[in-house]
Amino acid sequence: MLRANTDLDIAHVQDTEIYQAGDPIVLEWAARENRILLTHDVDTMIGYAYDRIEEELPMPGMIEVSTDVSMRQIISELLIVLGASDPSELKDRVIYIPLR
Repeated sequence: MLRANTDLDIAHVQDTEIYQAGDPIVLEWAARENRILLTHDVDTMIGYAYDRIEEELPMPGMIEVSTDVSMRQIISELLIVLGASDPSELKDRVIYIPLR
């Protein structure tokens, strides 16, 4: 399914210098790199994302992905979100998958 959109530029935080860094550092990195962040971390990451928005700090966008849905559904809905929007439309937003 990801082959359906070969334009996606995906970076895994685990493959970067910020691996195992705290949430605020990960969000700062995403902002500096102008990357939309995908996360399963509903406990803390989303709160820090909303903090950045409230403080008017750069936040290119976040997609919170539930662990309770299949990989097929995640990829399908991710392609819908990314295909139906320009990255600038995700700025300062948190999107949830499955879509609500």
